Amino acid sequence: MTLQESLQRATHQLDSVPNLRTDAARDAALLLRHALSISHTEQLAHPKRPLTPAEVSAYETLIARRLTLEPIQYITGEQEFYGLALGVTPAVLIPRPETEHLVESVLAELANSRINNLNFHSERSEESPHFLRSGKNSSSEEKIRILDIGTGSGAIAIALAHHLPQAHVTAVDLSPAALAVAAANAARHGLSDRIRFVQSDLLVALAPDSLPFDAIVSNPPYVPETDRASLHPQVRDHEPASALFAGPDGLDIYRRLIPQARAALAPCGLLALEIGQGQRNSIAALLAGWVQVRFVDDLQRIPRVALARNP
Repeated sequence: MTLQESLQRATHQLDSVPNLRTDAARDAALLLRHALSISHTEQLAHPKRPLTPAEVSAYETLIARRLTLEPIQYITGEQEFYGLALGVTPAVLIPRPETEHLVESVLAELANSRINNLNFHSERSEESPHFLRSGKNSSSEEKIRILDIGTGSGAIAIALAHHLPQAHVTAVDLSPAALAVAAANAARHGLSDRIRFVQSDLLVALAPDSLPFDAIVSNPPYVPETDRASLHPQVRDHEPASALFAGPDGLDIYRRLIPQARAALAPCGLLALEIGQGQRNSIAALLAGWVQVRFVDDLQRIPRVALARNP
């Protein structure tokens, strides 16, 4: 069997499954390249290349996994996030493009705070986050202390540390398996010295001497339990439920996280949260008493990021 014949057969198999039909050709080609360890160019250049029995078997095994609706990222073990390649396993939620809006918002907020002295500004320097206090410059020696709650694969923590050389990130997760994936990803990108991983239920296990933080970010579980049946089966049946669902209305984690974050943030410190569709008003109510509360839309004009400052 040639490369082209094998690819055509796999595409037909995937196309026969309604939930896979839209991306059948893309997925078949991606899994072929993964099974054979070849590039896209090699795939196109040698369509009549015969496959060995071992190659056919390896490819068929991957296609069989995809036919069960297993996410392709778990099959390949890879997902790109904010331009960085990350390892993923079924222990972690697959990073989504929507979460890149959260990273962009945090980077923009911290840049504005440092360069323009906006938002974090306070008339009394001792009330400002430490990296903006009077007499400090913006040198790379100054640490920005960031907490990533529910780090999963480490996507947010790693993206922020990668783009902020002065950032020191504490990344927490309740799952030891998720923390192992995140730590491996941090090592992969040479960031182990600036990201500390802690097993914790939200902020519970953090030592008092690690506080306060200049920014707290989180993409917590926010899918209502009532939406479970309507989720795409490759999400519902394969990704960790603990990273998806948060009570009947999807707000259970926010109700605990927001008060804990307020106690752990420096004055004027930033809280940045990813939120679900239709949750804007509920999150705004939970942020009563915070200042400069605002929301950032995603590309579909759905409020996706909530930003607020600690008074």
